[in-house]
Amino acid sequence: MSTLEPPTSGRPYLRHFRLPVQEGSEERAQSRERRLIKSTLTTLSAIYVVSIAAFIVLAERLATGPDAVVASALTLLVIFALVVHALPGHDHARFGPANIITAIRAAMVSFFGAAMFFGNLSETIELYALVILVVSALALDGVDGHLARRTRLQSALGTRFDMEVDAFLILLLSVAAFLLGKAGIWVLAIGSMRYGFVLAQLGLPFLKAPLPPSFRRKLICVVQVAALCIILLPIVAPPLSTAVAAIALGLIVYSFGVDVIDLARRRHLLP
Repeated sequence: MSTLEPPTSGRPYLRHFRLPVQEGSEERAQSRERRLIKSTLTTLSAIYVVSIAAFIVLAERLATGPDAVVASALTLLVIFALVVHALPGHDHARFGPANIITAIRAAMVSFFGAAMFFGNLSETIELYALVILVVSALALDGVDGHLARRTRLQSALGTRFDMEVDAFLILLLSVAAFLLGKAGIWVLAIGSMRYGFVLAQLGLPFLKAPLPPSFRRKLICVVQVAALCIILLPIVAPPLSTAVAAIALGLIVYSFGVDVIDLARRRHLLP
């Protein structure tokens, strides 16, 4: 037999030699998927139950009413359903502590959004409490990435989950800034920028290309949340709140502009 000839071509009984290995690999992959689904559903169910209890307590303390509990519970349910749908992007057998932190942040953001629409933002104590809630979610934002790297459970799902929770929070904060009269309707552009970028991908497919990790992008995201939290404080009023919002908008336009230009340049460099 020639050395270039496939090793099984002259020996029919060897043609299925590799099948047990492949079947074993498939079985291991299926086992990993089952464990991941079980881990995810168990974890998210526990977080959901605890979150609803927390929503009830917060709604009672902040007098936001039962509507806020229902709205925040439904919002969190949708978020968790999307996470489960995106599980193929998580190449591990465990949901992981980093994603648990992000799920807790999602619960915080869900209640903030519900309280913003159903609560009384004119009440100083309630507004300060919601700002503290957002600041806590922002503080946890620096924890999930560290845990993912430390436990070696980084994944496309974890990155996307973290990014979308951040984007949703910024959208809600910009809406709150507008409702409180801290800036004009243009402040909504801060929270809409991410979703506008996604919609633009429909007509400009080159925007779908993956972007490398960026400290600039992460830093500006943190600055957005911090700036919007500051202008929500009762002691910060126009024109100061308007100026802070304008700076935040300028930074996020710059960040997205850099990414769009980079993606456009790479499109022309491709063969």
